[in-house]
Amino acid sequence: MRNKKKLLIEQLDQKLAEFKNAATVHVPQRGWVNTIRTTFNMTMDQLGAKLNMTKGAIQKVEEREATGQISINKLRNIGKALDMQFVYGFVPKDGTVENLVNIKAEKLARKIVLRTNQNMKLEDQGIGDEKINKTIEELASEIKREMKKSLWD
Repeated sequence: MRNKKKLLIEQLDQKLAEFKNAATVHVPQRGWVNTIRTTFNMTMDQLGAKLNMTKGAIQKVEEREATGQISINKLRNIGKALDMQFVYGFVPKDGTVENLVNIKAEKLARKIVLRTNQNMKLEDQGIGDEKINKTIEELASEIKREMKKSLWD
């Protein structure tokens, strides 16, 4: 039987695969609401009418979006008013969630093993590089399998 945590990671990676190209999308300087509204040649009054808001409120919405101070619900409502779907998500920098976990687990394992080996060296019990690397690999596998909370410290 597959490890439940590994299965959850694989399922999350499948869900995030749809966003793979999203990492290359850059938010316009004035924000999406302003960019879409002006591209549609829609006035603030027209968008405001669709959202039951004033022109001044739309201006504030555009300013807040451009500065990152707008709520997800507000963006979702604006998307509906524009007959568009609002999309929201997180995309791992290094390709997949599994890769992110692998990197974090290896880093944590390396830190633990090297610290332990340093203490052992002080007592003339240090181990060689080959054994260190094997120990790091084994500990990283254990950390991934157990998905230890310390992985995210």
